[in-house]
Amino acid sequence: MLELLEKILIPQVYLPIIYICIAILTNGIITRIVDKIFLKKQEHLNRNSYNYKKAETFKVLLKNVIKYIIILFLILAVLSTYGIDVTSVLAGLGIAGVVLGLALQDLAKDIIAGFSIILENQYAVGDTISVSTFKGEVIFLGLKTTKIKNSEGQVKIIANHNITEVINYSMENSLAIVDIDINNEEKIEKIEKVLTELVEELSKTLPKLKGKVELLGIQQITSSAVRYRITAPTIATENNEVERKIRKAIKKKLEEEKIKIG
Repeated sequence: MLELLEKILIPQVYLPIIYICIAILTNGIITRIVDKIFLKKQEHLNRNSYNYKKAETFKVLLKNVIKYIIILFLILAVLSTYGIDVTSVLAGLGIAGVVLGLALQDLAKDIIAGFSIILENQYAVGDTISVSTFKGEVIFLGLKTTKIKNSEGQVKIIANHNITEVINYSMENSLAIVDIDINNEEKIEKIEKVLTELVEELSKTLPKLKGKVELLGIQQITSSAVRYRITAPTIATENNEVERKIRKAIKKKLEEEKIKIG
């Protein structure tokens, strides 16, 4: 029994265990502190707002960076308990870092690009963006890659340094645009009266609007129809849904008023 205790109670056995426990405890405490700090900043923000998404993304990255720093210190502390010169290890890491830096230039570019994306507010998790010809929702933003999921469920993983141009549909309000062709035989006065009443009603009842629904008037005249345009400012990326509801309301209204569609 005494021999077993003597083997267990040597620094090389119990110190690494203590260091691991301290590392886990430290990471847990710092993670909770980070969560509380960001909770205070986010509690007054809308969950769908850009600032909320940006803060959430930055929080995840910050917690990951802290975790890796703690792991690095843990490894150095454990090595020191086995008599390994940590200074020489760090010096060796410096030389190896130069070699790895040359070999892993793309990785370094990805990490730098990842920080730039966050600091410059280019996009955040939950935003709808378009990179090249691929459009979808950002489901993951890391220091190395960005994952985008489109409406068909396909996920594209892109290295951050390859994202040179991006369109963000979530930063500003969107605009719903609906064109409707009315038969040329219909009276303009009647058409505009009916559509004006409709847009006033939609302005009060449609969800996800950021302003009034407007009738812009005649956009085009052909031999068989007159084209009218209706617009509505909407919450970012919600324009398609609003357009569908406007079209449905127009169809129903025109049928009630017995106005022929072109």
